[in-house]
Amino acid sequence: MLKGLLFDLDGVLTNSAKFHLTAWNNLAKELGITLNDAQLDSLRGISRMDSLELILKYGGQEDRYTEAEKEKFAAEKNSKFVEQVETMTPKDILPGIPELLADAKKQNLKMVIASASKNAPKILTRLGIMDEFDGIVDPATLHHGKPDPEIYEKAQEIAGLKADELISFEDAKAGVESIKAAGQFAVGIGDKELLKEADYIVPTTADLKLSEIEKVFEEKE
Repeated sequence: MLKGLLFDLDGVLTNSAKFHLTAWNNLAKELGITLNDAQLDSLRGISRMDSLELILKYGGQEDRYTEAEKEKFAAEKNSKFVEQVETMTPKDILPGIPELLADAKKQNLKMVIASASKNAPKILTRLGIMDEFDGIVDPATLHHGKPDPEIYEKAQEIAGLKADELISFEDAKAGVESIKAAGQFAVGIGDKELLKEADYIVPTTADLKLSEIEKVFEEKE
């Protein structure tokens, strides 16, 4: 029986992913690294330092910088990202999400945020939906990034539920892999081929209908 929903944040509840990717792309250029679309897309859903390591790897610069320099690069990127976050309003909630959250509330479902973003509380506050959620995974407590299942296992603990009582939402391949590794039902939002491991896939958040997702979830039980 469905008792809770777990959500990634960037690209699922709001389009802040575009701010992340722009900030990373600009940092890469400053380091003399040109990222193609596929490389940029691979940064979705993974932690700040993991993203930086991946960018340096793409540019063949893995061993060029000290840990202190890497921390400085990550802080610069985050500063640019936060500037963009400060411009966000409830209008930046993605289509279909307000209805999905309202339907979940009617069913008294637990709702928890499973995002690698350290800015999740700030973003949710700017969007005006902070109070909709029962908890947020603190990225500082994590030892492994997506696709490791740790973040979704932690979100499950916060919800106080079992894996088969949850539906989890992601827009990134690494995120879907994380959900499945945690033994949960995965809803993928985006490219069908990229997210093929998900149990239920929609092209955009506007296509999310809780009643339709529940039907498939119940069939899989």
